[in-house]
Formats: sequence, structure tokens, C-alpha cells
Amino acid sequence: MKHSVLFWLLVTPGCSFVPSPLVASKSTPITSSSSFYQMRPDDFNENSNSAFNNLSVSELKRLLGERGIDFRDCLEKYELIQRLQESSPAFRTVSPPVDPLTAHERGIIQTFKKASPSVAYVQTTSKAFARKGLAIRGLEIPAGTGSGFLWDNQGHVVTNYHVVAGRGGGGMPSRVTVKLSGMARAMEAEVVGAEPEKDLAVLRVKDTYNLPDPIDVGTSSDLQVGQSVLAIGNPYGLDDTLTTGVVSALGRDLDGVGGRPIRGCIQTDASINPGNSGGPLLDSRGRLIGVNTAIFSPGGMAGNIGIGFAIPVDTVTRVVNQIIRYGKTVRPTLGITVVNDGVVKALEKQYGRGLDGVLIAEIVPNSPAVVAGLEATRRDADGSIELGDLISRIDGNPVKCTEDLISAIEEKQDGDVVELVVWRKCNPRRVETIRVQLTTREKLDQPPKSSSYSSGPLNRRSNGRGRSRNALVSPFSPFWQ
Repeated sequence: MKHSVLFWLLVTPGCSFVPSPLVASKSTPITSSSSFYQMRPDDFNENSNSAFNNLSVSELKRLLGERGIDFRDCLEKYELIQRLQESSPAFRTVSPPVDPLTAHERGIIQTFKKASPSVAYVQTTSKAFARKGLAIRGLEIPAGTGSGFLWDNQGHVVTNYHVVAGRGGGGMPSRVTVKLSGMARAMEAEVVGAEPEKDLAVLRVKDTYNLPDPIDVGTSSDLQVGQSVLAIGNPYGLDDTLTTGVVSALGRDLDGVGGRPIRGCIQTDASINPGNSGGPLLDSRGRLIGVNTAIFSPGGMAGNIGIGFAIPVDTVTRVVNQIIRYGKTVRPTLGITVVNDGVVKALEKQYGRGLDGVLIAEIVPNSPAVVAGLEATRRDADGSIELGDLISRIDGNPVKCTEDLISAIEEKQDGDVVELVVWRKCNPRRVETIRVQLTTREKLDQPPKSSSYSSGPLNRRSNGRGRSRNALVSPFSPFWQ
């Protein structure tokens, strides 16, 4: 009968089991000792040569490596077999196999295998028109590429706003396709909504059959500088590319497409290049902690220099869920407009004292600010200015400028209660703590009209308490919160 190759699993005290090739037949007994396996010289006869021939080159090399035998000078397979036979002593203690991978490497490999099927290659096209003879024909031209990832089982895909609209924010593309790793073809997708100020967009693939599991979502509030991160994406169109690094810094501010900063961004040295935008930044357990969005490129350098940025997942979760539910971001509000920071600085010089906070310019009727009793700045009939309330802190955090207040409020939800520290009429000796329940702009009965003037005129508006107030309006458009 034909001989077959058996791999012994020998378990000895203090020694892990190890596969050892032997030729087994009716005439070849298999024996073992309690402390070691004894290999007899006749185990390596002419039959063993054919047995080793049944092994692949990589298996032969692995056996030699486990025995500590150098095989770098072996060119042919028969040389590996000969080296293996020559190196086998009559009596030999079986040693445990050597794993070529470290525990850290195995963790990275496992994380990539789990997460990569959910990473998408996003391509956009735009319509253009060309004249051919007397006819004008519409053409689809490539507009951009980037990365994304599957958010849920309903086919929603998260990516960057600038991936679908371009760096200049020129508008939505005429066509979007999404190709997930391992899929033979790209799928048509539609744009559900976008938030340019956070550089986020949500797509939805039309064919949801046989989608992979979405990426696990983590948190970004508990990240630590130095912890390992993984970035998966399609740099320069090279799909399924994995790079690794660490969290280099936290709390970075990054300018969004709309000009307002994205607060609390993650800085990483994981290599991020053009095409990685919109791809996931993962922790060592494969959980989403950020969306890769930008790199630092001094002097217009196109490649990565080890300074990349990702939008924190806490911000991503809030924005994406609002887009999926409402088709847009629903921002909470106090129901006030505030005076531009530059005007506040001018008022500081005029009054000769510091105004460390945000000055209320207008109060929207029937808003939370009315219920809380906040008062706006006004200009009386004789032209004198009566300063309104100044918000100096929100939920214990200092408010030094308008952006501090906007960022703090937009992290909240409709119905949340915030605690404001207010200087009544900008008087630091009249400090009050006020609790205000937020609402949304859509719920306000009378949203404020645009207030952009050339010289700060009066804008008469009811303060919601039965009498009119004259609100000072900045020469610039005031911010609404």
C-alpha cells in the first residue's frame, strides 16, 4: 500500500506539541517517550525521501527552521530534503515550533482581515458637455476618488465631504460609485446628505444584498497619546492599503471646508496620502476612532510626512446619525445672535475694561433665551449703547470667543440643558448661573432674518416679554446660537 505522511502531535511535560514528519505503515511502529521523541536512523530510509517529496518547499523550510538548520544556500527542493535528512540525529528532543509572527503582528493582521471588507473605494463623476459637429453631447468625466467605510446594514457609507464635492466644494457629483473590498464590481450610490463644516458626507448604496458587517464604532473621548492606530484606505487608487502608527496628539483644530474649525481632531503619524480621505482610523481592536481627512503638507508637498489628521468619531457619530435621520445636520440653539468678536474688542477699548466672553446681540422670540431671561444689547434713542448679557462660561468651560460657544452647543442634542455663567449687562460683579434647555432652529416660531449691515444700524425686535428692545447689530453678520 502507499505510504502516507503523518504529523505527530507529541505532548511531553514542559514541552509543547510539534508536528514531525514520519513515514507510517504497518511495519513502522509509532512510539513515544514520556520526555522526548526518539528518532531512529532507519526512520530516514528510501521511503522517507518519497514522503518528504510530498511536502511543499515552504513546509520543508518550516521544518528546517524549527530544527534550527540553515537552508539559505539551498536552491532546489531536493537540497532541502537532503539537508533535512542529514540534520536528523538518531536521538533528538522535539522542540516547539517557532511562530514567525509576534502577538502584536497577529493582532494587526486579524484586525485588518476583520475591518478591510467594510472599507470602500469611492469614485465620483461629473457631467460635462462637448460639441461634436452640430450636436452637443453630455459626457461623464472623473471628478475625484477617495475612501469610505460601511456604517450600517442599511448600506450607508461614510466619507469626506471633499471626496464627493471636491476640495473647492463645487457641489454634488452627477454619479457616485462605491466598491467594497472583495467585491467584483462597483455599486451605484446616492448622496444622502453632507455637512461641509465637518467635512463629512453620507452615501447609500442601492444594492444592499450580501453586504459585509459594518465597522465597529468606538469612542474618541478616551483616546491616549501613544496608543496604536491603523489606517485603511485607497491612497493613489491602491485599494486595501494598510498603514499603522500611533496617536501623536489630541485636540487639534482643523479648518473645515466651510471655514469653521473642526474641533478635537486626532493627529497621527500613520501614513495618510491622497486617496486615504474618508477612510477609517481604527484602534488596535478594530474600532472606529476617526475619519482620515487631511495631512500637513508644508510647501505644497504632495506626500505624507508623518502628520495626518482625523475627525474624531464622537463628532462623526453625531453628524452621521443626524444626516441619516433628517437628511441634514440638526443643530441645537439658544435662540440668540451674538456680536462679532471684533466688535467686542472695540467695545473693550471704548469702555476701558475687559469683556471676556460672548456678547448677546439679539434674542429670538419664543426661544430658550427668552425663557431663561437673557437680555440683548441695545442702542437707545439718543444713540447710547446699553450692553446686554455676556456669556463667559458654558458647562464649566470658558467662552473666550464666538467659536467656543458655537462648538460647545453643537455638541449637544435637542432638549439638552446647558449651564451658562452670565455677566448681567457685562458687569463682572453681577454674575449669575443660568440653566437653559436647547431647542432646534426648525422649532423656533420666528427664525431671525439675515443681519448684515454696513454701519451697525438699529434692528427693532420684540424681546418676548411684551416690550421692544433695540439690539446692536455688528457691521458683520452676527452668529446665531
